Amino acid sequence: MREEVEALVAQKWENPPWRYWAAVLKWSLFPREGWPPYWWHRRPRELRIPPWYRTPSSPPGHVRITVVTPSYNQARFLEHTLRSVLAQAYPNLEYIVQDGASTDGTTEILSRYQKHLAHVASHPDRGQAHALNLGFARSSGDIMAYLNADDILLPGTLHYVAAFFQQHPEIDVVYGHRVVMDEQGREIGRWVLPPHDTQVLYWTDYIPQETLFWRRQIWERVGGFDETLQFALDWDLILRFAQVGARVVRLPRFLGAFRVHTSQKTSSQWETLGRQEVVQLQRRYLGREVTSREVEKVIRPYLRRAFWYYVGYRIGLLRY
Repeated sequence: MREEVEALVAQKWENPPWRYWAAVLKWSLFPREGWPPYWWHRRPRELRIPPWYRTPSSPPGHVRITVVTPSYNQARFLEHTLRSVLAQAYPNLEYIVQDGASTDGTTEILSRYQKHLAHVASHPDRGQAHALNLGFARSSGDIMAYLNADDILLPGTLHYVAAFFQQHPEIDVVYGHRVVMDEQGREIGRWVLPPHDTQVLYWTDYIPQETLFWRRQIWERVGGFDETLQFALDWDLILRFAQVGARVVRLPRFLGAFRVHTSQKTSSQWETLGRQEVVQLQRRYLGREVTSREVEKVIRPYLRRAFWYYVGYRIGLLRY
């Protein structure tokens, strides 16, 4: 079904819209594992943000937020990422970039922004998880997040997240809805997620990583990223948060944008390393290997909820 929908979108809407929506409706009734809760719903267009996103909402006494960007040979996207964080104009931001000795012009970009960053390092590392642990080892923020060098934060995200954490001291982890963009930074789709469901999370990862923020105390309880993982490191971190009783909330707002491009790890390594690590984590946290049919049965109600939340958003009943 995923291939059917993507094929229709790839034809740039030459088919009547009803054919696209018929395929989507068919999927909503019979969802399958591997089809995430987002929809390629329009031609590429300029990313549009509601005006209220740009209105700071965090209260006085801004909590310190640390953002770490791991980078390796992403020079063509890196500046967009850096500017999306710095343009937040958040007054208590600690922004750290941990580069793995890139050879594509990354260091020149970082030199231009260095005065705006809390720390910049560029030397070989043992992979993304190691780079993130190195970056966070230098951090001091009460709220923590990481942003890959090809993704962006949406305007107002840091103020909004800070305000939520300050108003809800009982919450440990938050995430939000996701915009999907192409290589040129144009919007091509959106994830709209239902409320958080920890039980589903043990079976499949549905949390948009670039929208994820957590408190330092929960990070210190689990001990950072597992450096043996290269693909599913963020899923493993969230599951370890859940294991120690973290209280998690999906926020009613688009917080970040995920870039789809041919050279990204998500695309290039999914069929090999990605699937291996998914099976590894399912075995680790569920206690046994599970079949695709079992996963589909467990997550089907969640995926149906995701579909109807998306429909509610598209027809204007839900406002994010």
